[in-house]
Amino acid sequence: MNPMVQSVLATTPPSVWLVAILGITVVFTGLIAIIVLVRVMNRLCDLLEQGKNGTAAPAPTQQAPAAPAPAPIQNKQEIIAAVCAAVAEEEGVDVSAIRVLSFKKL
Repeated sequence: MNPMVQSVLATTPPSVWLVAILGITVVFTGLIAIIVLVRVMNRLCDLLEQGKNGTAAPAPTQQAPAAPAPAPIQNKQEIIAAVCAAVAEEEGVDVSAIRVLSFKKL
């Protein structure tokens, strides 16, 4: 037999733990590389945006005042009837079998 073939056959397979540790190391090294690339790209985009506008990114503005109270629902009974009809059709029951306990605008 060829001495090179004998040397290849004589080598022992790598340990299970060695393979596991190498695999985990490769995966986490790749993840860290992705994180670094994303951060670098974020900084580059920020620099390009500043250069394009000639100014720094605007500071966050104050929050808008609270929205006014919603107006009452017009034709509430008609809306409830339409919703009940749709639910009855979907469930395959008669509309009279449906009982509405509450109806709130989301």
